[in-house]
Amino acid sequence: MADTSNNHDAGNAPSDDEVLLDSSEAAEIVPDDPDHPMDSDNEGSQPDNDTQEEEIQLQNDSIAYFDHHADSIFCIANHPLHPATIATGGGDDTTYIFSADVPSPVLPRSYETNPSSARSSLSPIAKLTGHTDSVNALTYTLPHGDFVLTGGLDGFLRVHSTTTTSPTPYPLVASAQEVPEINFLSPCPHPTYPNAFALGASDGSIWIYTIDLILDPQNPLQVLQAYYLHTSSATAGAWTPDGKLLATVSEDGSFYVWDPFGEAAGAGITSSGSGQATVVGLTTADQRFAVEDGLFSVAVSPSGAFAAVGGAHGVIRIVGLPRFSASSSTTSTTTKNTKSSSTSTKSLKSGAGSSKKSAASDGGATGQQGGQILASLQVQSESIETLAFSPHHPLLAAGSVDGSICLFDTAHNFTLRRHIRKAAASASASASASSAAAAEGEGKGDEEEEAFAVVKVAFGTETEDEAWMLTSCGMDGV
Repeated sequence: MADTSNNHDAGNAPSDDEVLLDSSEAAEIVPDDPDHPMDSDNEGSQPDNDTQEEEIQLQNDSIAYFDHHADSIFCIANHPLHPATIATGGGDDTTYIFSADVPSPVLPRSYETNPSSARSSLSPIAKLTGHTDSVNALTYTLPHGDFVLTGGLDGFLRVHSTTTTSPTPYPLVASAQEVPEINFLSPCPHPTYPNAFALGASDGSIWIYTIDLILDPQNPLQVLQAYYLHTSSATAGAWTPDGKLLATVSEDGSFYVWDPFGEAAGAGITSSGSGQATVVGLTTADQRFAVEDGLFSVAVSPSGAFAAVGGAHGVIRIVGLPRFSASSSTTSTTTKNTKSSSTSTKSLKSGAGSSKKSAASDGGATGQQGGQILASLQVQSESIETLAFSPHHPLLAAGSVDGSICLFDTAHNFTLRRHIRKAAASASASASASSAAAAEGEGKGDEEEEAFAVVKVAFGTETEDEAWMLTSCGMDGV
């Protein structure tokens, strides 16, 4: 294109592409205005705190409360048949039993125009004492909740009957002190062995007990098995849904799946070679599994096909478990229907030989998947303190010391479905209302907020609709 200024100078006339206007003919001269960025140019940058942040007001919509403990509460357990009957244990060395079966309001308190006056605390049904240090573990036995078990940092295990009311409610029927400190108690769901449970201790030992007032009223608490493969504190344990196997983890980074009733061995599932009735054994010697600084949580999927173990630095390992086939399950059911609880205890002590032979003849189990590392996950930044599977949907929830909760899709290679940052935070925490911030990471612009550890997550279990509900407890007191 020719230079128009040269044409003007040369011919003193405008070209066809030009329209010249003399300054005296202009109605208004608009000063030069530099380019300004559009509003959309700010997308992805730091949000404006004045419009981006909103204050979250926490509303207490509880229908009742209980505040008789004089110190922190460390453990809570619901009766398996009457969930409204709740046991709590705490730092005051005491266990309380109370009922939360109170009328529910039509609407939550936050919907009331004139909220009712302050409510009074629920009254305890029973107060259980006897520990000399904090009550650190608590559970009811299965399947009927015949006993409530308390474990303390004093190493004592105390067993109270829930069915005896004379001379006082919840009388002490047995106690034992085999370990320095009790870290967890886990009731066994195996239908053939009612009132059996597992205990994990600070010295790394794992104990399997049963309670039978009929077989031996004077000494109802009986040790069925004791294992000593963990070399450091046993931090968590979980049974498979059928109660045949027990999975435990430790601060030494080891993961073992035990066969306390001999059913896996009887079904032809080979041992991991430890010589202590394990069907899976993984330690830090296996670099594919190793988690530096230990493991702190474990959960077994509703199908019993795999377990999730959580450890330091936000690491989660998914490990396959041995499977029992339908024929093996049928054998177990037949055995259950032909044995009383007392007989089952006797047969267990003798090695449960008849059930082993029956299962072995059916060839009803496979250990091909047992011990295989199916997935390795690391989304959260600090230790995984709690894990839970949804009973009705393919979801795994993980709560971390970093204050966040992650939801993984177990049906699609454990894809991360949601990362809830600062799930446990101070009551005055502010949250981002921007969808863009949520997409790129929740919590932008509020790094100064204090996050608290998430110590418990749990899905609803009663109905399929409730299984979409996830509850959590954090060190923020919420």
